[in-house]
Amino acid sequence: MTRIWQWNRPVTVREVLEDLQRERSIAYTTVMTVMDNLHQKGWVRREVEGRAYRYTAVSTRAAYSAALMNEAWSKSDNPAAALVAFFGMMSPEQRQALRDAIRVVQRDPALQDPEPERDAPSQGAADGPPEQDGEGADGAEGAGR
Repeated sequence: MTRIWQWNRPVTVREVLEDLQRERSIAYTTVMTVMDNLHQKGWVRREVEGRAYRYTAVSTRAAYSAALMNEAWSKSDNPAAALVAFFGMMSPEQRQALRDAIRVVQRDPALQDPEPERDAPSQGAADGPPEQDGEGADGAEGAGR
């Protein structure tokens, strides 16, 4: 997947093979099997070109990483504890990136859970203007809650 994301264009097994062979010895059939597995899992789509397939990434690297994290988290018997342990492993820079991402999600209605939006009209009138403006006068979100 790294090669496909780096090149950001449809690629053949042969192209990936030749690039990988600069780093190590690898068989054509190994690369072909991996590409086929990625196709079967839905991570790449392929189109026939002559006698070969051209593979294209279905999603971004960020979306792929998010799906892996979500899959691992959802398999936990204690998701809250898993998150606490994961956050504890983060560097200060990673924790800041997490805080930044949470701010983005909180500010972008398209990224928010649809359930709270349906409940918004039933909330008190005092809560109306801050939700419309997005931020309070001091720049903090949800300061009145």
